[in-house]
Amino acid sequence: MDQIDRDILRELTADARLPFRELGTRVGLSANAAAARVRRLEADGEILGFTIRVPAADSPVGAPARPGLEVFIDLRLRPDVTYEAFAASRASGAFPELLDAVHLTGSYDYLVHAVVPDAAALDRLVRRLKSDAGVAQTFTRLAMRTPPPTS
Repeated sequence: MDQIDRDILRELTADARLPFRELGTRVGLSANAAAARVRRLEADGEILGFTIRVPAADSPVGAPARPGLEVFIDLRLRPDVTYEAFAASRASGAFPELLDAVHLTGSYDYLVHAVVPDAAALDRLVRRLKSDAGVAQTFTRLAMRTPPPTS
């Protein structure tokens, strides 16, 4: 997976209905090249499907407001990894699942907020954080429900 693939995933995460022409423009490809990349990402299992989000209050079946698992992960960096190096790995777009990361005091260095499609994707994210971002230890919590939208 290269930077263009990560950019495609970021754009489709924000709007899965982007036309290939618009997607290509945003990531620097033609519409045909963007479509080919999306098909390859689907074949490789990086894109598991497309979904709609329906606010739970409006859903007859109580569908969650966000698809997938919403997680909070405490991270402890390896001693040889600087905070700047971790921030650079996050800023590179290598982790499109991460919605936010905050530097902490206490026994962990960062708290990250992420959304992943399923447990297998969560496992891949944690493994990539350890192999590619200098993370030594993690502690993961799942959000059981989110508060209802405010009016």
